[in-house]
Amino acid sequence: MRILFVADVIGSPGRKVAKGLLRLVKSRTRSDAVVLNGENAAGGFGITPEIVREFLELGVDVITTGNRVWDKIKELEPVLKTEPRLLRPANYPPGNPGKGSTVVEVGGARLGVLNLQGRTFMPPIDDPFRCADTLLAEMKGRADVFVVDFHAEATSEKQAMQRYLDGRVAAVVGT
Repeated sequence: MRILFVADVIGSPGRKVAKGLLRLVKSRTRSDAVVLNGENAAGGFGITPEIVREFLELGVDVITTGNRVWDKIKELEPVLKTEPRLLRPANYPPGNPGKGSTVVEVGGARLGVLNLQGRTFMPPIDDPFRCADTLLAEMKGRADVFVVDFHAEATSEKQAMQRYLDGRVAAVVGT
């Protein structure tokens, strides 16, 4: 399975580039799936329902986010609760709207996507390593391939997650 991961689309310039190039890049790379981090797609601060729809219409299979997902929560909450292809970091405490993982069918295979957030230089949040273990155990058998968007500030924390999940997931992408 070939996965095109687009990291951190920022504002209208980023959306314009995504709109103009996404289909071409997907075709040229023969990607089976597109995962896109859209947490800064609304002027660098969050994502809106309209932008979610725009990305899905472009052929994005899963939209991941990070701490800025909450910046437009008033308008985004209904979509976050109902759209399974829009993720927020899974390691936010229970009771927050949305979910942090999904499985999508692409090219006859099942792609599991986990969205986690780091803790170094970030707002306090549950342990992403323990959360990854829990999600992978819960999703076992439901996906053929797993990809993790680890939204974090510190490169060392991203490297630690990659090493921690080595051999259990196909890729850890640090947004």
